[in-house]
Amino acid sequence: MNIEQIRSRFPILSTKVYGKDLVYLDNAATAQRPEAVLEAINALVHGSNANIHRAVHALSSKATEAYELTREAVRAYLNAEQTSEIVFTSGTTASINLVAFSFGEAFVNEGDEVIVSVAEHHSNIVPWQMMCERRKASLKVLDIDENGELKVDELEKLISERTKIVAIAQISNVLGLVNPVRKIVRICHAHGVPVLVDGAQGVVHCPLDVKATDCDFYAFSGHKMYAATGVGVLYGKEEWLDRMPPYMGGGEMIQSVSFGGTTYAAAPHKFEAGTQNFNAVPTLVPAIDFCREALSDQELIKEQEEVKKYVLDALNAIPGLKLFGVPRRTEDKISLFSFAIEGVHHEDLALLLDKMGVAVRSGQMCAEPLMDRLAVTGLVRASFAPYNGMEDAKCFTEALRRAINMLV
Repeated sequence: MNIEQIRSRFPILSTKVYGKDLVYLDNAATAQRPEAVLEAINALVHGSNANIHRAVHALSSKATEAYELTREAVRAYLNAEQTSEIVFTSGTTASINLVAFSFGEAFVNEGDEVIVSVAEHHSNIVPWQMMCERRKASLKVLDIDENGELKVDELEKLISERTKIVAIAQISNVLGLVNPVRKIVRICHAHGVPVLVDGAQGVVHCPLDVKATDCDFYAFSGHKMYAATGVGVLYGKEEWLDRMPPYMGGGEMIQSVSFGGTTYAAAPHKFEAGTQNFNAVPTLVPAIDFCREALSDQELIKEQEEVKKYVLDALNAIPGLKLFGVPRRTEDKISLFSFAIEGVHHEDLALLLDKMGVAVRSGQMCAEPLMDRLAVTGLVRASFAPYNGMEDAKCFTEALRRAINMLV
């Protein structure tokens, strides 16, 4: 594939913004959707709009089949052992909240500990804080070094006999750094501590082989990997899911209900209470197909590496610009760049870039503790996808220079 062929699959990329060609660089927040996903949405809504699992009529059977085939597609993509380890949720946030609640109810008691890193998204901080408050446990924080990389060597010192779980991002949504998840899992497992990996950013750039990594939980969202919104996945090892109580009660998650007591269905269904998002979950299938294609095309990979190097060099050459998340090795960073300009407010810069047709993110990016650690009030973030080639990179850096000159 070349960039033109890829871009032709994404209709929204032909959009004009203020009369200029759209350069969409907010992919870490939400990626755009290819035609295959849009067609799937249309087919699901118009061809099989019926509740799943609950009826014997044709539309319900068709919708159920599409939903459960998606579970197998996700299992294969992650190389999970079985489909019962794949739970559908509304997104990464819901997946982490599910684990924080259900794991906490089953295994966390007063005086116990949970470990997260200072570089986590709020969705991998707040649910654990809530659980710790409810269970009277404490939250411990793994720090980063001056480059933004996790101080993994300090993790072993943080772990104690009261540590119940470690929750860590595969890739920081602010720094774009790929964390050494396998090493983290090895350290934690050596102490008998399970690990949850927040894969919201990682699943689209370097998805985990959950068997090889041996993580205990893996959470991600569909909308960051080209699928529909309102779709998420939680992978959990069978040994944990079987021992965890349900997160919510309602239809579909039960085996038997009476006023004398209720028994629950086996995983994954005991974690999928109520009507599931059956018009959106199956869009994970074409999204996964596109991810596989993009991640295996050597020419495309080469071009993406060239784009990353170009942007890194261009940003480092701009006076007064400070880039956050500078790896010791470029292969340890995805094409996600967060930066600040001396004397310039991040929102002013983002607004000017928008007027030039360049869509970026600005602010705290749902990572306020990390902003405090970096001693900034907010940053500008440009995050690239496979459909952002060298032309987008050059448009972005040229627009950035113009915007800085207008503001400084």
